[in-house]
Amino acid sequence: MLEILVPGYPPLHLSSLVLDYNGTLACDGEMIPGARQRLDALSRIIEIHVLTADTFGDVRDRVGNIPCRLAVIAGEKQAEAKLDYTARLGFRNTACIGNGRNDRLMLKEAALGIAVVQEEGASVEAVFAADVVVLNIVDALDLLLHPLRLTATLRS
Repeated sequence: MLEILVPGYPPLHLSSLVLDYNGTLACDGEMIPGARQRLDALSRIIEIHVLTADTFGDVRDRVGNIPCRLAVIAGEKQAEAKLDYTARLGFRNTACIGNGRNDRLMLKEAALGIAVVQEEGASVEAVFAADVVVLNIVDALDLLLHPLRLTATLRS
């Protein structure tokens, strides 16, 4: 469990991290450098879940040695599928990271939503649904590995 206390912000007691794959953990299907090492470190303190439509058809090979639960979702109603998955984990104990329009619902409902703006860009809806916006997945994962960065961003 990852506990983060930010003055003026609800206490975060995170047991799950849900991540989109393409556009968030990967660009053009390739894992973004530095993400794998951070996921390995985070997996010691929080359960990691990767959700994807598997656009390139090889996500199982790409994340196979990362300690995470992988869920491939159908092409239809992806936003709702990601929301439902996150709801089953419990919104109050889950952080979500994504960039796409299909991530907006889970980002909004999660205890902590982080939008990333990388090579694919980010949906305006995802950005407005998030609590924090960062430039890349490495920065997003580092917020969880170094929670005082979140304190600096979210305190009132």
